[in-house]
Amino acid sequence: MIQNKVLFIGLVWPEPTSSAAGKRILQLVEFFLHQGNEVIFSSAASKNESSFDFKSLQDTKQSTVDEFPIELNNSSFNEFLKEIKPDIVVYDRYISEEQFGWRVSQECPDALQILDTEDLHLLRFAREKAFKKKEEINLYNEIAIREIASILRCDLSLMISKFEMDLLQSEFNLSPSLLYYLPFMEKTIDSEKTKSFEERKDFIFIGNFLHEPNWQTVLQLKKNIWPQLKAKLPEAKLNIYGAYPSQKVWDLHQEKEGFIVHGKAEDALEVISKARILLAPIPFGAGQKGKFIDAMQVGTPIATNSMGAESMFEKTIPGILEDVENQFVEKTIALYQNQEIWTKAQEIGFQILKEKFDRNQFENDFEEKLKDLASNLIQHRQSNFIGQILKSNATNALKYMSLWIEEKNKSKK
Repeated sequence: MIQNKVLFIGLVWPEPTSSAAGKRILQLVEFFLHQGNEVIFSSAASKNESSFDFKSLQDTKQSTVDEFPIELNNSSFNEFLKEIKPDIVVYDRYISEEQFGWRVSQECPDALQILDTEDLHLLRFAREKAFKKKEEINLYNEIAIREIASILRCDLSLMISKFEMDLLQSEFNLSPSLLYYLPFMEKTIDSEKTKSFEERKDFIFIGNFLHEPNWQTVLQLKKNIWPQLKAKLPEAKLNIYGAYPSQKVWDLHQEKEGFIVHGKAEDALEVISKARILLAPIPFGAGQKGKFIDAMQVGTPIATNSMGAESMFEKTIPGILEDVENQFVEKTIALYQNQEIWTKAQEIGFQILKEKFDRNQFENDFEEKLKDLASNLIQHRQSNFIGQILKSNATNALKYMSLWIEEKNKSKK
């Protein structure tokens, strides 16, 4: 028996083979599907060849995932809401809530509104700006105003990072009742099937190149890290994979230097499983790293820094964590050459997956949280009165801006 109608409003159609964001949103879709809900996924974006085929997610309980293209600044979305009457609406990042939240509140005021932050955009934006301009990090930026307003307008925001969850409470005084920690939720793996130390060679980096931290990581590897590693490991190669590589990425390809740019991997787990180490000294970013989850699943140790390890690793590291460049190189070489160190790192990765990312640890509690929230929604919203004020003001501001754009678009036809 179907419990609820759950509407996802995607910033894009999910691309799990291209980005961790696509993988994350699909895990949420699967969660609601497995609870016996009717799931509808909508997006105003265009599809491409990497867009996920939702037909592959049909559940044995006869639950389905229906797809529905929607339009920005178009009242047809209101008619769509009236027709389906969702019980739960999940926004894929704050931008989706900005674009469609006022319409949801207008047509479905009793629907539970959930924001999946993916990662905290205000933090990533602040770190990127500080990195590029070589200045202090300023969290009080224009993205923070928009993203925190979106969090306050929603009934619950899903946080993939405990660090970011703590930051919102300590720095911006957000109520814990509005935030819920939900990391990547992974299925149990068979660690016996992973490739051994002897079966592997070379290094790998993988990441969507529309994501600026990935480009900056590759640039840093090319200019600073790889020349030092190559000098000590002349037979080794560094294989670079990632969706949407621009020409500047392809220009880094240098076969003589063993720096090989491949573009998008058809099977990320397969290419990562062949490498001995995943190299990822990430200069800035936020959230959890999907590439690290993939690496641990196939038993590939990781060489990263504090930024990469944030919200994922604490006392134990499935490889190395080092911020000083020359020490990073030395420890990476030791990890690459020493089977005992390498095997221990692999085992730690399997342990971390089981202890921190096993979906069985999170699904029941998340289900109970949603039930409790739905049954106490009036009281919950009253306790977040500032959020209700923002919702009312945003409805007026965003509503009339959107209606103006809609009328302007009509006049062009």
